Amino acid sequence: MKYFVAPDSIVRKIWGKADTILFIFAGASAEFALNKAVDWLYFTGKLPSDPLGRLFSTVSYAHQIIFADHSQALFAIDKITSIHQAVEQKRAARIPDWAYRDVLFMLIDYSIRSFELLERKLTREEKEETFDVFYRVGVRMGITGLPTHFDSWQLMRDEHIQENLLSSDFTLDLYRQYKKHLGPIRFFILRQSQILVVPKKIKKLLGLGNTSVFASAIITYKLLRLLKVDNYLKNMILPEAYKPQIAALDVA
Repeated sequence: MKYFVAPDSIVRKIWGKADTILFIFAGASAEFALNKAVDWLYFTGKLPSDPLGRLFSTVSYAHQIIFADHSQALFAIDKITSIHQAVEQKRAARIPDWAYRDVLFMLIDYSIRSFELLERKLTREEKEETFDVFYRVGVRMGITGLPTHFDSWQLMRDEHIQENLLSSDFTLDLYRQYKKHLGPIRFFILRQSQILVVPKKIKKLLGLGNTSVFASAIITYKLLRLLKVDNYLKNMILPEAYKPQIAALDVA
């Protein structure tokens, strides 16, 4: 059977563990709030009414693409494209190509950062492989101006962080929605988790600080995972409504 992502790919290892994906989610939730094109996510009203669900759907689509066979993965990518095209038709305007690139870039970046936080440093080849998977997603979606090599992606990623992010009224509102839907304790956990994975510019724009109270706790968490008791911790901190979906992200 032909796969969009090879069964032995590092990308499947990255996206095969729910806790790694949760850190990808944490990073994306921070960056979505700062993106200059976040008004597009507000246009349908789905983001402010259900920010966790909206962000989780983005992560879920990526997970589906990575573990599906080739034809199913292409179908999922085309579905994402059609959803965005429908929003563009309703608004009678096009989502900027740089905004599409930003989403792909953050998935690449937080895949690498989250895995390295919880597992080990990736090799150059593994980072290139991670880039290539999401590059092919972007090509299928018809996104223009994509970098074709890992090195050029790194340069463009840095440029996008400097040019396409700012703290706005949307940022403040989205973080209020995060807190409303998560509650104060889980919201605190989210912010502390974001500190561990987001770039310095994003920490500064969000006023997150540079040091997370969880920095030393990561070592303890790795031990809990080795002892197979990390699920008890996740069950305590995860919202009840998302527990089945998050559990389904773990791939044996």
